Amino acid sequence: MPPMAQATAPTSLELRKANDPRVARADFLRARLASGLAIAPLGVWTIVHLWNNLAAFEGAEAWQKAVTAYPHPFAQAVTAVIVLLPLALHVIWGIGRLATSRPNNLRYGFYANLKYALQRLSAIGVLFFLGAHLWLALLKPRLVEGHAEPFADIAQEMHFHGPTLLVYVLGTLGVAYHLANGVQTFCMGWGVVSSRAALRRLEGATLGLFAILLAMAWGAVYALWAAGAAP
Repeated sequence: MPPMAQATAPTSLELRKANDPRVARADFLRARLASGLAIAPLGVWTIVHLWNNLAAFEGAEAWQKAVTAYPHPFAQAVTAVIVLLPLALHVIWGIGRLATSRPNNLRYGFYANLKYALQRLSAIGVLFFLGAHLWLALLKPRLVEGHAEPFADIAQEMHFHGPTLLVYVLGTLGVAYHLANGVQTFCMGWGVVSSRAALRRLEGATLGLFAILLAMAWGAVYALWAAGAAP
């Protein structure tokens, strides 16, 4: 599937890229850097984080050991740098992309433009979801309350507070789609696949990855929701 081009009037950035090779080269390098950071470490960490949250099926102690426990304060600081810094860079780049890119409804078909629109829509949803999740699950418990998020708190919140459950169901849906589609874009942009046959196989693999990520995410949400009913 070819990358999306613009169907409307060119933006100021595209005009500058057309007139100045240095602007085009800088934009190309920023796009490759953002794409690379989205896969490693962000994508890898997201998959590990989803897997660790499945420990909720084993109970509070197993979940807290897998998700919130750090063997040393230095490990927590390293995790913050490895994850939060690339996340911030990806968000900044993504906001710029949202402001300067457009779908191409004239050149590409409905399915390609639908995926384009869903990727942008999921980016906005994931941005708000991650902001709320980082505050409630990481920053508030550790910086304000002075401890890691207790398993009982999040489990009861999932079970007895409908808006929280809905936010996590939709938020993790957005994360699963955004990451799976991002892997596809990475493979295309970095030249991992190029032939039509390879692109078709990549499309199937992308859908499979989306299904796996969503199953992991919703499995963890269900485990927390079910644990919240326990006395």
